[in-house]
Amino acid sequence: MENGKRPFVIAIAAVSGGGKTTITTQLNDTLHNSKCLYFDEYDFEGPEDIINWVDNGANYDEWNLIPLIRDLHSLFTESLDYIVIDFPFAYKHNDTKNLIDLAVFIDTPLDVAMARRVIRDYQGSTMEDIIAEMRNYILHGRRGYIEMLNSIKPNSDIIVDGTLTPAEIISVIIEKINTNRLLS
Repeated sequence: MENGKRPFVIAIAAVSGGGKTTITTQLNDTLHNSKCLYFDEYDFEGPEDIINWVDNGANYDEWNLIPLIRDLHSLFTESLDYIVIDFPFAYKHNDTKNLIDLAVFIDTPLDVAMARRVIRDYQGSTMEDIIAEMRNYILHGRRGYIEMLNSIKPNSDIIVDGTLTPAEIISVIIEKINTNRLLS
């Protein structure tokens, strides 16, 4: 850690299937002296019905992120240079926005993200299960993806093409980190 500063926090956002976890893990492996946190490893108190939440304005402050914030503060006490978080909210949550130094949005086409989700989540599932998921996506779920494109993407510091390879995405992010750190 340089000059007693807290670690530089990079938040990685994308739609489900957009590459958040892959990029978080590989960026953490690439950066010197870093640790990572994953949004999906927490059981947050938040809206019961995500689509209803989206339809009612998607107030990100309705999510209780205290467990993640506590873990971030704990990592701030370690001699780390970087913390990478798989975090879908960018700067949209008032309790976390001042803890993030760089918000990255991986802009993955929705068809690619959906294909990745099906491959990831429906191995061994029946065709009926997959069709039911596709119907749910068309009728309801897509609105959640669109919310991220309309709200999280423009509230990010950089937008990276999600069709690039993970190595290319990480290269873009590291270039931006280096630029930001030189300017601070």
